[in-house]
Amino acid sequence: MTAAPTAPAYTIGECARRSGFSMDTLRYYERVGLIDDVDRTPTGQRRFTEAHLEWLGTLKCLRDTGMPIEQMCRFAQLVRDGDATVPERIELLRTHREAVDERIADLDAKRDYISGKIDYYRGLE
Repeated sequence: MTAAPTAPAYTIGECARRSGFSMDTLRYYERVGLIDDVDRTPTGQRRFTEAHLEWLGTLKCLRDTGMPIEQMCRFAQLVRDGDATVPERIELLRTHREAVDERIADLDAKRDYISGKIDYYRGLE
């Protein structure tokens, strides 16, 4: 009988490189509960999985779009709590999307202002 292949396990350095997060951020995210179920070697080294990397992609999106850490932690807890929390997750993400849309609209307005200044100064050349 052939042994079942084991899922790849990544060191914290490999996980940092693949995820785009620093090793310090990964340790912090684990400490505050954004990442869970990280296995350890007998010497205590963390081992991350593909599932962790997928989850970190979600966290990166939320972080990069300005979701506060407290809301990210709430979202992570809702995910861990199972399917019964789907409506609450939807609401949390919908509210976050509205905040992102507001920031995009604000940036669009500021970009238009800057474009107007460029046009004004070009008219002075």
